[in-house]
Amino acid sequence: MADVNRGNRPLSPHLSIYRPQMTSLSSIMVRITGLAAFALSALVVWWLLAAATSQGAFDFIDGLMRSFLGDLVMFGGAWALYYHMLGRLRHVIWDLGYCLNVEVSEKLGVGMFVVATVLAVATALMV
Repeated sequence: MADVNRGNRPLSPHLSIYRPQMTSLSSIMVRITGLAAFALSALVVWWLLAAATSQGAFDFIDGLMRSFLGDLVMFGGAWALYYHMLGRLRHVIWDLGYCLNVEVSEKLGVGMFVVATVLAVATALMV
């Protein structure tokens, strides 16, 4: 039977009234860091192709990657790789049926930010 009040029901919550949650923010960040990791892989491929091509091409990209800006990009790339890895690990844990409570899921989201930052800083200090 048709719903006669169909036009009177509210629409889905709009972004202007939606309160972002840690689980949704961390899910969005996993997608963004996946794209960042893809872009970083293109930069690494450029570096490898330049090494195989000529000394001048290699010197250009190597100097760019060893500059302060290059260090920032590589640090951000390391953070993105670690965060994306932790996000995939979180989904494996969820697929196994663990940590599905809202409170635990929010703690995992915060933990992903913290652990990715610690791992990226540790990587930068080792290099």
